Amino acid sequence: MKSFWKKTRKFISNLVTTILFINLIVMAVLVVSSKASGGEPEIMGYQLKTVLSGSMEPTFLTGSVIAVKPLEKDEKRNLQKGDVITFVASDEKLITHRVIGIKTSGEHVMYETKGDNNNAADLDPVLSDNVTAVYTGFTIPYIGYFIDFAQSKEGSTILLIGPGVLLLGYAAISIMQGLRELDPKSKKKDTEEKTA
Repeated sequence: MKSFWKKTRKFISNLVTTILFINLIVMAVLVVSSKASGGEPEIMGYQLKTVLSGSMEPTFLTGSVIAVKPLEKDEKRNLQKGDVITFVASDEKLITHRVIGIKTSGEHVMYETKGDNNNAADLDPVLSDNVTAVYTGFTIPYIGYFIDFAQSKEGSTILLIGPGVLLLGYAAISIMQGLRELDPKSKKKDTEEKTA
């Protein structure tokens, strides 16, 4: 029975250490990539964008994270009706809405856009040059709040230092437990030597 508990404790100890270590690496990648890109994190050529409004519900909910693929100049002119695009609005704000119409004037392509949850189309058509990315269909609900927090100065500090401190604390506890297990064995050995 004693060896069963010992094996179980060792398994749980290894599991907790692995989870903390993976958490530390994931947090470091998210925080560093978001700082390096000057905004949302970028993973394998896809940008992760946080949804801050409900204009595209139910396609994606407020607080979700969506993956978008950055577009080259020629790709920006070849979008289709129904594509969900991220574009720079007149106030320099990034917006992600669906293309509901396409207008061509010479070599200029303009997209009429609308949020799925909005009653009317956006007031201004989007020039193809202002399109930055297209939605890939990948969404993770509610994690956007977490990424938004990770991009703040306090959040990045907590998320980088927190898991590291937990990992060090857990390592210290494991070492202390290991020393306690060795201590009774050495006392028992000393007692046996004295009686011999």
